[in-house]
Amino acid sequence: MFNTLTRPILVSFLAAIVSLTACKILPTPSAENGGTGSAFNPDKMVEDIWAAKAIPYLQQKAGPFPEVHALAKTDPAAAGAKYGNPKKQANSPWTFAVRLGGKVVAANTQSRAATMDVDADGDGKADARVQIGPAMRGTALRDSLDFIQFNDFTNQIDFAQFGKAFNAYADKTVLSKLPREALEGRSVKILGAYTPGSGQDLPLVTPAEAEIGPKP
Repeated sequence: MFNTLTRPILVSFLAAIVSLTACKILPTPSAENGGTGSAFNPDKMVEDIWAAKAIPYLQQKAGPFPEVHALAKTDPAAAGAKYGNPKKQANSPWTFAVRLGGKVVAANTQSRAATMDVDADGDGKADARVQIGPAMRGTALRDSLDFIQFNDFTNQIDFAQFGKAFNAYADKTVLSKLPREALEGRSVKILGAYTPGSGQDLPLVTPAEAEIGPKP
C-alpha cells in the first residue's frame, strides 16, 4: 500500500508519462522536406541576380581597361571611386570593373585554369590576362558589385562560396561556349573585373561577358 506521501508523486509521474506518449516529435522544417526554411544556395542566388543586376551594374560601371589600369597604378583611390566598389571592406583591395578589347597574343588552354593574354593598346605585348575557365581564381566579379556586402552573409564560408558561384555561373553561361583552338591573333571583347596584383604579373581579368572574333 502507498502512504499518503508517495501517492501524489506517483500520480504526477503517471501523468507525465501519459503526456509524453501523446506528443509527436516533428522534423525541423527545411527546403528538403517542404517546410518554410531555405538552405543557402549560392548558385541560385547568382542566377537570380546575374542578368537583372550584376550585368547591368558592370555595364554601367566599367571603364576601358587601359584607362582604368593607368589610373589604378597612380591613384588607386581615384580609380576606386570611379570604377571600383566604394562599399568594399576597408582592409580589402580595390576591384575594378573594366571593358577590355584587343588581340590575343598568347593562350593557355591545356590547363583547367585556361587563360588568354590580350594586347589592349596595339603594341604587340600582353596587357592583361583573361581567365576563360573552367577553373578560375579569385572573386573579382563578386567584389566589384556594390550591392553585395559581407555583412549580408552568415559567415565567411558562405561569402566565399558566393564568390565562387559567380565564377561557376560565368563559366557555365559564357566561357564554356568560347572557342579554344587557334586563339592567337583573334580579336576579343571582355566585360569583367580585376583586382590589381603585385605588379609583377599581368592583371588577371575575370569575364562576365566575352566575345572572341573569327580566325584572322
